[in-house]
Amino acid sequence: MNGRGKSDKPIVPRKPANNGGPAAAASSAEQVEGRGLAKGSPSQPNRPRTQSREGLQSALDRIRQAAERDKEKRFTALWHHVYDPARLALAYFALKKEASPGVDGQTWRQYGEDLEQNLQDLFGRLQRGAYRAKPVRRVYIPKADGQQRPIGVPALEDKIVQRATTEVLSAVYETDFKGFSYGFRPGRGAHEALDALAVGIQTRKVNWVLDADIRGFFDAIDHEWLIQFVEHRIADRRVVRHVKKWLNAGVLEDGRRTPSERGTPQGGSVSPLLANIYLHYVFDLWADHWRGRYACGDVIIVRYADDFVVGFQHRTDAERFLAELGGRLRKFALELHADKTRLIEFGRYAAERRDRRGEGKPDTFDFLGFTHICGKTRRGRFAVLRQTMRKRMQAKLKAIKEGLRRRMHLPVREVGKWLQAVVGGYLRYHAVPRNYPALKTFRNAVIRLWHRTLRRRSQKARVTWTRMTRWVEQWLPPPRILHPYPDQRLAVMTRGRSPVR
Repeated sequence: MNGRGKSDKPIVPRKPANNGGPAAAASSAEQVEGRGLAKGSPSQPNRPRTQSREGLQSALDRIRQAAERDKEKRFTALWHHVYDPARLALAYFALKKEASPGVDGQTWRQYGEDLEQNLQDLFGRLQRGAYRAKPVRRVYIPKADGQQRPIGVPALEDKIVQRATTEVLSAVYETDFKGFSYGFRPGRGAHEALDALAVGIQTRKVNWVLDADIRGFFDAIDHEWLIQFVEHRIADRRVVRHVKKWLNAGVLEDGRRTPSERGTPQGGSVSPLLANIYLHYVFDLWADHWRGRYACGDVIIVRYADDFVVGFQHRTDAERFLAELGGRLRKFALELHADKTRLIEFGRYAAERRDRRGEGKPDTFDFLGFTHICGKTRRGRFAVLRQTMRKRMQAKLKAIKEGLRRRMHLPVREVGKWLQAVVGGYLRYHAVPRNYPALKTFRNAVIRLWHRTLRRRSQKARVTWTRMTRWVEQWLPPPRILHPYPDQRLAVMTRGRSPVR
């Protein structure tokens, strides 16, 4: 679809390859992208690591600068940046060491036992076009609502090549992505998205909130549309060919390989970037254009992957946006999740207006693990209160209870270390201002579960609360507010630029 919404074609027009023929185009692109500095060979795997990192970063900086200068530039020579031996090595060391193996059965440590030879072999196959993507191994992890989320586990070499490719492509697309997109981007995360949303609602004229979710997004991505979106910026056929390989590699489940006709398997390094590219053209550009052309009042947008919140000054704007959004998504094989998409009255005047109409307190909405509530500060000013979602807390406590049961007869020290990591990670994520009561409730519940498990280890031995308190103080971190107030973090991050535009 174009900028005015009158066509089904993507918004951003294609730009032909550089003039002057293929040789001139490749030469021009290599000059911009620094091909000579980034190129590696089998005889150059052991360059000093510091120097290699500087050279790799310099190459990415040149790509980023070229993409920033010309928003319609199509890059014709990127693949040599991917199969540079130094970049492949850095991609390997950036992987999670304890991650589950893919269909190849190879772990991070096993691959590293003969790392130099393995990377040289991978480099050679990439250089001569003999690299083949393997199907991903499908596993399932429980969701907060009790359902199972399918996750793809790629083979180790696929992880390495995907990560290296993602670094190079991100140098291009990070200059294009909108400021209100926060998911899976360097220097951005869930807390930045949460802060941007809170600041946007508190400082802009927001009276209505659309909390939306795309049904089965990662499984519904249309491959043909995705490749067209990638080709808006990437004209290197080798890069595009490898993206197609990963999309079409298929899924291995219970010994059977199923070809992938749609979607990107969650778990691969390249999948989050491809998802952001897809939504950049399907949603971000369209939504940004819509609010600039059709909205009668303020509109704020915050998107994290396929979960996004849009705030409106006027209800008429919100209803029109929601109606047109459904049609926009359907054109690209997507649809809103009816049970997770709601338009509610929310903002600084919502409580007062609903009270006058006798409708009770304003509704709340959930976003990134927190329930957002219309509240007030101690001085009586409007504030968005963020509390840990009840369902998320209950699901986490259920998982901890099951983990304690499996570790019932292990030494207390070993169980304590496990709880320290699990509880500490949970508390750090949810340690936002005004959420201390939820943190305390969660920790107390963990203490009760641990004490109950210890008591069941033996019919004779008793675990006194004196001893229990000593173990709790040793292993369970106390609840503390660790994150700054939203406006404090956003002031540093944006430096005057809007976090919701």
